[in-house]
Amino acid sequence: MSNTKDLVVIGSGLGGLLCGAILSMEGYKVTVLERNKQIGGNLQTFSRDKHIFDSGVHYIGSLDKGQNLFKVFKYLGIIDKLNLQRLDKDVFDKIIFEGDPETYCLAQGYDNFIEKLKIQFPEEEAALKKYTEKVKLICSKFPMYNLREGDYMEKSEYLEISAKSFLESITTNKKLQNVLAGNNSLYAGVADKTPVYVHALISNSYIESSWRIVDGGSAIARLLHKKITENGGRILTRKTVSKIHCENGKAVYVETTDGEKYHGDHFISNIHPVQTLKLTDSESIRQAYRNRISSLENSMSFFIVNVTLKPGKIKYEKSNYYWFRNEDVWSGTEYNESDWPRYFSLFFSANSSTRVYADGITFMTYMRYDEVMPWEKTFNTTAHPGKRGSEYEEFKRKKAEIIFELAEKLFPGFRDAIHQFYVSTPLTFRDYMGTEDGSVYGVMKDVKNPLKTMISPKTKVENLYLAGQNINLHGILGVTLSSLITCSLFTGMTNLLKKINDAQDE
Repeated sequence: MSNTKDLVVIGSGLGGLLCGAILSMEGYKVTVLERNKQIGGNLQTFSRDKHIFDSGVHYIGSLDKGQNLFKVFKYLGIIDKLNLQRLDKDVFDKIIFEGDPETYCLAQGYDNFIEKLKIQFPEEEAALKKYTEKVKLICSKFPMYNLREGDYMEKSEYLEISAKSFLESITTNKKLQNVLAGNNSLYAGVADKTPVYVHALISNSYIESSWRIVDGGSAIARLLHKKITENGGRILTRKTVSKIHCENGKAVYVETTDGEKYHGDHFISNIHPVQTLKLTDSESIRQAYRNRISSLENSMSFFIVNVTLKPGKIKYEKSNYYWFRNEDVWSGTEYNESDWPRYFSLFFSANSSTRVYADGITFMTYMRYDEVMPWEKTFNTTAHPGKRGSEYEEFKRKKAEIIFELAEKLFPGFRDAIHQFYVSTPLTFRDYMGTEDGSVYGVMKDVKNPLKTMISPKTKVENLYLAGQNINLHGILGVTLSSLITCSLFTGMTNLLKKINDAQDE
């Protein structure tokens, strides 16, 4: 790596902020360019009726002392500055099927996880033990997940096994199979595509420990912003990159829509790889590679309803809900107009003011981009306000009403508890997150062709790198580990991992 230290980061999502923070600690002079008014990507929060809602970070795993995300946040110096609330150890997730009076509880801690599910599946103790041991084994085969060095061959056998077939090998009990995969919307699971390692790495993190960030995930963005500026860097908002200019196989500067040019010795793009390639004018990137990346399928988008509640109406819970119309938890993406939604998840918002009763609730369910195609030529963000029209508002209202009708079954009297509600659609995610189809989790992993969906953080442009959820794994933990891979190209993997692991003793 060159000794020159000017680094330009495109996009202030978690990956961009992490790379900026880590490399600023290594002496790089960092400039982060963000097109929106607020930094953070899916870490963004917004306030409605004096209540703070998260855009995408509704709960986080692996933040207990000694766990992988704790270790990285400890190294960054931010773990002690986060206001964390641990979810219920006996039930961080509730899995519910329409017509089934039982509520199935996913608990924190592997022994507790088994004990709680044994209550409803007393004959499946051996299967539950097999499941937990196998999940832990799979996780042990992924070096970066364990903050150690290793090679591709360790994990290779788990890249072409689907999560669904794995669960079918654990037990013949269909209900238990579906309960164990009940929160698969955390990774937009698809029955014949999602690899078992995606299920294992994500499920393990929440079974280890599950947390909410009080007053929203934007606290992570603010702390990383502070780290960057403390080390002499800067973050500039309302800066939309329109081109990455290259000469002789190297990126020289990026240009923004307001005509500004930002030169650097190195560049990291935290935006979707497809968008990155569209901005990059280098012949070093072959057309075959561009075609491969542009052909990758993105995971589905979501429809979200954020509800502010009247005081004293709905009890606050340190648990999340996953409701299903039928007992096939993998079918949520296959809905049609008559049976939408086939699933929804429900998250309580943790605000500093929250006590016995909830102030706000978020509902989330799948929605295909084609449902909002009639309004795709519109654009609306706080930085660039726009209108989508009355028909769009009516579309959102009708969809929200369907959600409320279902919520009434879980919380009788729910409608009377609503103060106001606010809706996000795939267009919202498209405009704020920069994915053309509003995908929340980016490129979908596919067991049928695992290598195709693996994107190297190093591009054919000598000093242009990629970061974010499309590189390795999505979510707070996934993007954090992916960012370490990108940063290791600057620092060396051995050096970076040693600093992270040594930081635990300070």
